[in-house]
Amino acid sequence: MKIYTGTGDRGKTSLFSGERVSKSSLRLEAYGDLDELNSLIGAVVSALDVNQPELKAEIQALQVLLLESGAWMATTPGSGSARFLKPFTHDPAEMLEAAIDRMNASLPELKHFILPGGHLSASLAHMARTVCRRTERRVVELVEHEDGESGASGTMKHILIFLNRLSDYLFVVARTCNHVYGHGDRVWKD
Repeated sequence: MKIYTGTGDRGKTSLFSGERVSKSSLRLEAYGDLDELNSLIGAVVSALDVNQPELKAEIQALQVLLLESGAWMATTPGSGSARFLKPFTHDPAEMLEAAIDRMNASLPELKHFILPGGHLSASLAHMARTVCRRTERRVVELVEHEDGESGASGTMKHILIFLNRLSDYLFVVARTCNHVYGHGDRVWKD
């Protein structure tokens, strides 16, 4: 299979639902940021020690969810192609909430703002958190552009909630990594 096709040489690309759109469209910006986030989360997994198999598996499962949400973003609303996509529900957000609660239970109470850094895995998790927030803003922009003031509905609403929880999750992953690897939180002092 060839990796290059040449069909995008003039600044347009095809969505999963078949439409040709500009590579600068809001839809492509949103799922492009999602792809960047997924790549950075892969770097977090790579930086984890082999003694963290549960956390690695959990984060890799999130990467699959990011690909699934990207497929939804690459499909225009109401397209017949949507029938080929796996439904995206509120379940991933609930799974993230449970994971956040589980990790938080073993961490020191957070009483101050902290500075990103520490172990490489924690630093990458903080970077992923910021990319996740940007991705969330892009998806909000896409939803507002397409749905106006009515806001997100259905699948996009669930994806937005998932992204919002994911950034919180990545913050707690960063703290967990620093805790596991013997780095304390770097407290911000004004």
